[in-house]
Amino acid sequence: MHFTPRSTPHFAPRFTSAQRLDDDIIERDFTLGEIPGVLWTPASASATATASAPAPLILVGHPGGLHKRLPRLVARARHYAARYGFAVAAIDAPGCGDRPRDTAAEEARADFRRAIQAGELTDEIVHAFIVPLVDQAVPEWQATLDALLSLPEIGGPVGYDGMLPIGIRLAATEPRIAAALFGQTFVPDALREEARKVAIPLRFLMQWHDEGMERQPVLDLFDAFGTKEKTLHANMGGHTGAPWFEVEEGARFFARHLK
Repeated sequence: MHFTPRSTPHFAPRFTSAQRLDDDIIERDFTLGEIPGVLWTPASASATATASAPAPLILVGHPGGLHKRLPRLVARARHYAARYGFAVAAIDAPGCGDRPRDTAAEEARADFRRAIQAGELTDEIVHAFIVPLVDQAVPEWQATLDALLSLPEIGGPVGYDGMLPIGIRLAATEPRIAAALFGQTFVPDALREEARKVAIPLRFLMQWHDEGMERQPVLDLFDAFGTKEKTLHANMGGHTGAPWFEVEEGARFFARHLK
C-alpha cells in the first residue's frame, strides 16, 4: 500500500550529505526547516524505486535530551533497513541533539531529573516536562511524514519506534501510523488518557528492574491502550538493559504489519 501525503509539505527535505554504508545502506542527513534528521534506506530501494514499490517507513526516536545519532538508535535503524528493507528516519526532538536549547524546557528537564533522584516525582513535574515537548514534537513528526512520503522511494504504511509520550499522541491522532513499538518511561496522566484512543497494533517493552520506575503504573498504562492487538514483553534488568533480540523481534513485528 502506498500513502499519499496528507498535504503539500511546507518544507521539502534538504539533503546535506549522503554515504553508502558497509551494510549496503544509504545514510543521508537532511534538514526540514530547522529540524535536523537522518534517513536510512536500502541502496536497492533508492536505485530502483517506483511508484508501485516504495519502501515502508519507520520513524525512530530517542529519549528526551539525547541525539538522533544515539548509537543504539542508529544500530536499530540500520538493522531495520538492512535486514528488512525499511526506510528509517530519525529527527532531533525539540531542544535535543543539534537543536538550540530552550531555557524553559531545560529548566523543566532539570526539575524532572532532580525529582527522580530525590524520589519526589509528581504528575505535575512530569506534565511540565513532557507535555510541552509532545505538543511541539508531534507536528514536527507529521511534517516529516509529509516530506518523506513525497519521495519516490518511500511509501506507507508507517511504523513508530521511539519516545513513548510522543508515540502515544502520534498513534492516537495520526492515521498514517499503522503500528508502534513502545518502551516504558514516565507518562503524565493527561497522556495516559490519550492512550485509550490508540487502536493500532502495539508492542510494548518493559524492563523489570527499571531504576526509579514502579512496575504497576507501567502495567496500568499497557492495560489502558485501546487497541485489542497488543503484546507486553518484559525482560530482567535496568532501563537500558533490553536484550538485542528484542530489536529483531521488533523488526518482525513491523514486517507483519507494514508489508
